[in-house]
Amino acid sequence: MDFGSGGYTGDGKARNKVVIASKVFFNEGCLSSEAILREINGTLQRLGTDYLDLYQIHRFDYGTPIEETMEALDSLVKAGKVRAIGASAMYGYQFHNMQICAQQNGWTLFSTMQNHYNLMYREDERELIPVCEQFGVSRIPYSPLAGGHLTHRGWESGTARSNTDNTIRKKYDHAKENDLQIIDRVADLTDKRGVTMTEIALAWVLAKGAASPIVGATKVPHFDAAVHSVDLELSADEIAFLEEPYRAHEIVGALSEKDSNKL
Repeated sequence: MDFGSGGYTGDGKARNKVVIASKVFFNEGCLSSEAILREINGTLQRLGTDYLDLYQIHRFDYGTPIEETMEALDSLVKAGKVRAIGASAMYGYQFHNMQICAQQNGWTLFSTMQNHYNLMYREDERELIPVCEQFGVSRIPYSPLAGGHLTHRGWESGTARSNTDNTIRKKYDHAKENDLQIIDRVADLTDKRGVTMTEIALAWVLAKGAASPIVGATKVPHFDAAVHSVDLELSADEIAFLEEPYRAHEIVGALSEKDSNKL
């Protein structure tokens, strides 16, 4: 099936009215040229489209020269298979080096960064976010609600996910005491403003310059809260109130070379 820029998706929607993004990394060859070319073709075939609006590298590949990765990604843009490229969780110096590599060779630069960012995890403010700002990169952070922790008072929610999702536990349980202080601040401001904790947490992410936080939603009210957060403006004092308890956290998201070798 070929949607093309003027074609239609399987449900009758115009392709140019739909934004489709995908990722590459957790596959054989990671970010080698061969892997990238193989994976994009498979992705396009499975999605039934002839191009992606955004193609993101899921992590940094220690085993492939960045020149090889950036040239391969650039070739996808030149071939019309991808309109823009993006990156996901990595260290600031890695993202900087990849952008400089593309810049020096006249290749396509990354347009987006999908990084781990929320009131309970702000480590990227040290290096990665400033690099994004340096290159005018739009940020589309994942886990803006910290896996649901920023949507209710206390630590456990009693949901099936909170009881079974080991990934969330690995992300946040090690800093539980500090995180509970932050959660309390969100809840207190929620009571004061008469909105939901979700709205406060997302409004903060937007106030910090994120373009489009990736929100996990399973019910209509979840979408409603996300939409309402766009129009919720936090004052400088409110932002300072929310941020004050934060203490440095362990890095979660970016892979070290040691961890990468275990994949």
